[in-house]
Amino acid sequence: MPATKPLHLIGKAAALSGVSAANIRFYEKEGLLAAGARTANSYRGYTDGDIHQLRFIRLCRAMDMSLDEVRTLLNLDLSRKDDCAAANAALQAHIAHVAERLAELQVLKDDLTALRARCDGSGPQCRIMQALHERAEQLPPEEAKSRAHRHV
Repeated sequence: MPATKPLHLIGKAAALSGVSAANIRFYEKEGLLAAGARTANSYRGYTDGDIHQLRFIRLCRAMDMSLDEVRTLLNLDLSRKDDCAAANAALQAHIAHVAERLAELQVLKDDLTALRARCDGSGPQCRIMQALHERAEQLPPEEAKSRAHRHV
């Protein structure tokens, strides 16, 4: 009988991949990683290939790729020429997203810098806090929601 490759339990898979156990479960739920095979005692087991895939996902997420972008890349085959073009297109789209995000962040930095300039700490009350409270009162609910999701 051929020897089977050892399976890593989720804690060991997390340690080897740098992906938390909670994120491993999440990636399984999202279809980025096949659910680990069950061991004799019904624990999930992860192969070295699964560990590599988790590292790949972690690398892509560290480059701020969305789950859909990661899914696209995971579905590509290293040996197919057409898949190289698809990978190139996926990265080009992500580069455009990053450029857009950089522009948004520059606007945010300018806004924060202007807000910070409103108060030097010498007045009777903090004009930064006053301005933030004024903005909170004027912020339409839909804009508050769109801004809040960026940091989640």
